[in-house]
Amino acid sequence: PEAVVLACSDARAPVEIIFDQGLGDVFVIRTAGEITDLSVLASLEFAVDGLGVSLVIVLGHESCGAVAAAKNALDGGDLPGGFQRVLIEKVTPSLLAARKDGETEIDGFERRHVREIVNHIIDRSPEISSRLETGEVGVVGMRYRLEDGRAETVVTHGVSENPLT
Repeated sequence: PEAVVLACSDARAPVEIIFDQGLGDVFVIRTAGEITDLSVLASLEFAVDGLGVSLVIVLGHESCGAVAAAKNALDGGDLPGGFQRVLIEKVTPSLLAARKDGETEIDGFERRHVREIVNHIIDRSPEISSRLETGEVGVVGMRYRLEDGRAETVVTHGVSENPLT
């Protein structure tokens, strides 16, 4: 694969179609709200180390339910039950950081969440961080816009642009 993509599990954001890639051209990891845990970080490192992937993409999207749920929890205290609560716990720090910087709109929260996940991956994965420092890997954060079918670049580390778009 050319890239590893951590994307939201929302069916409206199909990674291979968004990047016009065939099966096997990208290594895709999908979680609601593109949140990370140890298994996601391990999968990202496997793609980079085991498969030689040189591009890590975090792909958020417009109208993300996880971001909206975290915003609703912050605004009114509405918390889902069961393990869905983990989504709120994982996304809320991104929204708090965005609010601290004066952001009030949902699209800004979505972009900030992508940035925070990118930073989280770089901070928590020594494998990706060291390869980023040596120029072997680039990391890109993007947000897919449902309204026009385009993926906008939110943040880049180690690359000037995303070669898949």
